[in-house]
Amino acid sequence: MRYHSGDISKLCNVNKETLRYYERKGLIAEPVRSDAGYRLYPEDAVKRIMFIKRIQELGFTLSEIDKLLGVVDKDDVRCADMHDFVVQKLEDVRLKIRDLERIEYMLKDLKNRCPDEKAIHECPIIEALIDNVEEIL
Repeated sequence: MRYHSGDISKLCNVNKETLRYYERKGLIAEPVRSDAGYRLYPEDAVKRIMFIKRIQELGFTLSEIDKLLGVVDKDDVRCADMHDFVVQKLEDVRLKIRDLERIEYMLKDLKNRCPDEKAIHECPIIEALIDNVEEIL
């Protein structure tokens, strides 16, 4: 079965420009054209686009997705390449978690500085942020 770009964009919940962008970036293969010049996407393009969208939701960048799909598309040394990719992504995630935990600690501290009276001119949160700008950066 083949899908026109309008059909696949609705089915995958992406716009037509996104499809063309994925084509230009090599994330999906350029589709064949009908006699009238319409793009016709194969069935496997649906799975691939859904995979791309889902993995983006999980926090992967398009560059990482391109690398991941490159590993998937290769026939040789797939497992070793995938292992290296996963190890690197795991380290990236751990770093983000540590950063998010620091942000959480900072936000809790700022919230605790806030007095019960919130209609005052001098905001302790702003003052703390200004005083600790080096720590934040």
